[in-house]
Order: sequence, then structure tokens, then C-alpha cells
Amino acid sequence: MAKKLGVGVIGCGNISTTYFKLAPLFKGIEMRACADINMDAARARAKEFGVRAETVDDLLKAKDVDIVVNLTIPAVHYEVSKQALDAGKHVYSEKPFVLSVKEGLDLRKRAEKKNLRIGSAPDTFLGGAHQLARNLIDSGKLGNITSGTCYVMSHGMEHWHPNPDFFFQPGAGPVLDIGPYYVSDLINLIGPVRQVAAITTTPAKERTISSKPRAGEKIPVNTPTTIHAILEFANGAVVTLNTSWDVWKHGHAPIELYGEEGTIFVPDPNFFGGDVRYTRRGDDVKRSPKWDHPFSVPNQKHSVGMMANYRTAGLADMALAIGEGRPHRCSMEAALHAIEVMTGILKSGETGKFVAMQTTCERPAALGVKEAKALMARKK
Repeated sequence: MAKKLGVGVIGCGNISTTYFKLAPLFKGIEMRACADINMDAARARAKEFGVRAETVDDLLKAKDVDIVVNLTIPAVHYEVSKQALDAGKHVYSEKPFVLSVKEGLDLRKRAEKKNLRIGSAPDTFLGGAHQLARNLIDSGKLGNITSGTCYVMSHGMEHWHPNPDFFFQPGAGPVLDIGPYYVSDLINLIGPVRQVAAITTTPAKERTISSKPRAGEKIPVNTPTTIHAILEFANGAVVTLNTSWDVWKHGHAPIELYGEEGTIFVPDPNFFGGDVRYTRRGDDVKRSPKWDHPFSVPNQKHSVGMMANYRTAGLADMALAIGEGRPHRCSMEAALHAIEVMTGILKSGETGKFVAMQTTCERPAALGVKEAKALMARKK
């Protein structure tokens, strides 16, 4: 039986509940402690999930914490991950992993010096739907992927999030906040990116919060909120990526990829499940064959009905990979490359020039049915 690695969470905001609730689904990890600069938040989360509340310093010193999950705001991801690595802990970060390639390279150097692992969300590309799409592409049924389109557009976070300020500051915006799901899935499906170009705009310089408890309060917008980008991949494919928080409604599919032999329609990579549809040459579009992937099974109730949610799968895969001596799928290399893609998009929007990538990565290993089942804990 694989040894369980102790997990300590730093950052007890909204997303921490997801990690605490879903971690028991998986082998290899055990949630043991949490910390926050607001000790009241840490104590509340600790009481809710039966773990210890610690100060950040004490959590980093804890002998039973092997992996630190960094759930702080993006602006301090680098500093917190650096502290954890320097304390001898493996790190798994919420997205975005860091806010610059320079920060990522520094963390890699620190990790390599101490033989530690770094992993990063999102892990939704491990979902059954996205691994089914990967399987169809890898089978050759669609031929080589030559182009595609991605759309992630809404009217922002101020309508539902209790504290949406950071979404509209440098380090967030639709590219760095939602873009990681799309870019990570594209890397999973197609591979690394060669260069990017983009036009970026900020139509509204101020937003009005309509969610409680701060409804009516105005917040400044200091990062682009509409971005139209083009990504050229190392395999030659060219994909358009449009992200915006200035759109009320639209009718575009989340991801469409066009191959020499057919087209595949990939569901929203913000989620693990959904219908994968495809067509070969001039045939009618059809739903893909049923695939018994455990990360496709609906397990959580949402406003739109039951959905599949297996976040922390990437964390569990990293923990097991440490023991097995194999690469983990939500790797630092892939996360760093995704960061360069996204920051390159923003840089292109500022300069009006193409931005060539200096980093690259391997496609993560596919997570088939057998491999996914091997990550899951046995039901008691």
C-alpha cells in the first residue's frame, strides 16, 4: 500500500473547501493542517474538516507535512512556494503557478537543489472528458490537428464572488485566472506552444460589485479584460484563444480542434466532465463512444445539476509519483510553459509584437481508465 504524504494547506479561502472535501477520494494524500494570515479563517477551516490550525511558520516546520498546497492569492504564490521549498516541503500550487517565468525558474532551481517536486493546478485536463478527447486525438482518427478555436467569455466575477478585487488586478484577469484551464488542456491535447500574438483591451476601468456582502461597492480594473490571442504550436497547429469578462452572452463552443481527417468538440476545461463530440471528414457530428472513466462520473450537485468534480487528482498523482519515482502529470515544466504562454499573450498585447516561447515541455502522460482508477481510494 502506497505511503500517504501529509498535506498542509496555506490559504483558507473559498477554494480550500474543495481540496478538503475531495482529497479523501484519492490515495497517497492525507490532509493534516491548514494555515492563513487570518488565524480565524484557519481555525474555522480546521474545525470544519478536522485538521490542525497552524500559523504559516508552524505549518512549514511541521514534521508530518510533506506537501504544502499553496492556495494564497496569485500575487503571493511565488513567495509562499519559495518559503515552502526552502523549508524542505514539496509544493502544489493553485493556478497560476507564478506570475513570471523568472519566478518559475527560481522555484525550479530551489526544488532541484533539495530534490523536491513542484506541481500546479489546474488538474481538470485529467477529467474523463478531456482524457477521452486526448484518446481520440492520439488514436489518429482526426489526423494531425492543424488549427482550432477557444472561447472563455462571461461578464466577470463581481456578480458572484464575495471579494472579487484581485480578479481585476495584475496577476489575474481572464487570461491568468481562467486561461490556465484552456492553455493546460491545449498542451495536453496538442503539445507545447512556439509563439503567441494578441490584442488586449480594458473596456471598463471600474466595476460595481453586485454580490453580497459588498454589493454596490466599486473596484478599479488594472489589467486587460478582453484578450484575443493566436497560439502557434510546435506541431504547426494554429489556435485562436479569445478570453473576456466583457461579454454578457455568446454562442461559441469552449474548444474546437480541427484535424486533417475531422473535427473534435471539447467541453469546458474548467470542468472534468461533459460531452465530447467529433466528426470524421463529411460525416455528421456524433457523440463519442461511452468511456468508463472514473473522472467522468457526476459526484457533486451544482445549480445546473450533478457534475463531475475530481479536483485534487493532480495533487494525488504527484504524491504517488514521488513514491513511484515517475513524472507527475500536473508538472512544474508544463505549468511554467503555460505561464509563459499566458504572460506572452499579455506582453504581445502591450507591445503589438509576436512573442516567442523560451520554455517548452512534454505533453503530460495520458490518464486512461486504468490509471485514473489507480489514483482513487477504495470506498469503505
